[in-house]
Amino acid sequence: MSRVWHPALAVLTVLLIAAAPAAAQENRSTRNVMALTGTVERIDTFSRSLTVKASDGITHVIYVGPELEVFRELQRGDAIVVRIVESVILEATPGAKLTSLVDTTNDAKKAPDAAQGDVLQQIKAVVSIESIDLTTHVIVYKGADNRLVQRQVTDPRLLEGLKAGDVIEITYTRERAIDLHRQP
Repeated sequence: MSRVWHPALAVLTVLLIAAAPAAAQENRSTRNVMALTGTVERIDTFSRSLTVKASDGITHVIYVGPELEVFRELQRGDAIVVRIVESVILEATPGAKLTSLVDTTNDAKKAPDAAQGDVLQQIKAVVSIESIDLTTHVIVYKGADNRLVQRQVTDPRLLEGLKAGDVIEITYTRERAIDLHRQP
């Protein structure tokens, strides 16, 4: 089973993966590996990036480091599976003003602890928890645009300590590929 990354869904994915007890007033972070299956549409050998179109039609640009030698062998039209590291930081921010998605990629790339080419995208948002249904593991939240987003959480422990009215800042960072294979 593979998951497809989409910028508009990143915040909700982050919330589902990294929801932490807001009452604890602490930062939480996670690193996850996401698998993406798709077809190579473009290869940029100078920047070592691939443009990959997933089966749902969403296009992704992926940086592939020199340690993944298969990059040199790829051709347009190849079906591939690539694993990408995603990092999430969740911070309770009581009283903070809600925001829409903010792209902080340039700042993340300039950070002293960022490796060359590792950070592909970083986005942040401050959201408010509207409701949580612990029996169905469904959470509803909204950002500055007042659009309600509803998602089901697979691990109910991620909902522990969250309650309606909690305000959290989510930082989502997508990094470079760590594994790449052609599909038969």
